[in-house]
Amino acid sequence: MEALASFRHPWVLMLLVVPAALALWTWRRRGRALVLPFDHAPAARNSRVRFLLRTAECLPAMLLACVLLVLAGPQSWAEPRSKRALTNIQFCVDVSGSMMAQFGPGDRYDAAMVAINSFLDRREGDAFGLTFFGNNVLHWVPLTNDVSAFRCAPPFMHPRNLPSWFGGTEIGKALRACRKVLVERTDGDRMIVLVSDGYSSDLSGGEDEAIARELAAEGITVFTVHIAEGAIPDEVVRIATMTGGEAFKPEDEGGLDSIFARIDAMSKAKLEKSQAEASDDYIPWCIAALISLFAFLFAALGLRYTPW
Repeated sequence: MEALASFRHPWVLMLLVVPAALALWTWRRRGRALVLPFDHAPAARNSRVRFLLRTAECLPAMLLACVLLVLAGPQSWAEPRSKRALTNIQFCVDVSGSMMAQFGPGDRYDAAMVAINSFLDRREGDAFGLTFFGNNVLHWVPLTNDVSAFRCAPPFMHPRNLPSWFGGTEIGKALRACRKVLVERTDGDRMIVLVSDGYSSDLSGGEDEAIARELAAEGITVFTVHIAEGAIPDEVVRIATMTGGEAFKPEDEGGLDSIFARIDAMSKAKLEKSQAEASDDYIPWCIAALISLFAFLFAALGLRYTPW
């Protein structure tokens, strides 16, 4: 069965009995020899010549066998290869007015976007999405392997360019919106990287645990980067912990870069075995057919049976 599995149309192989029968008949048949008498000429039998003659007569049967093997669709199976398992990463970035506070040479928003772009370079092969939020949520970049849109996003979504009704911080609303985006992806792991600098009132009253359970049920891990002075809000820490992630607080730009490097290390891409793929493998049989054809034509030029 393993031999049949290497052909696309294995039933054609049953026709190989035809060239096999022809070859058997060629070797076993006995023709009538015409002997011309010559004085003092002994009748000699040359087994080597007879073998060459029979082999030459079998070449058409060999050619037919090669044609049948080609018609059966020979295939070769490649070795299973390891490929990188996809991770769907949704960046959820706070664009409230407080994100314009000084952080390094620029503000918090600029520093966060620079760190995100550096993180993208470490995660080649993953799918990325970008969501901005304040009191409202805007999905700026859908989940995609093309990260060029990320490079162009910072100037357009800077907090100073947004209307006043977009201000504020509602982390709970943003996380639920990111959850809806990620659950549409059936393949790969799911992760949210939340970048914020404020406290969110919509996480109080047990909402943080409810949101964490919703995210954990969908296999979504949350990593939080709290880019502000003071302690990280307990609600945000609880969401990250309950989903299998972690909450971080950078002190400066260098710390922000190291945090994204730690997130990358904590969520290393998995390798999975891909199935072996079959590909057409006609070349060996075509070469064998051509050799049989040229050998037959060459034999027809002068290799003939004569009884004397």
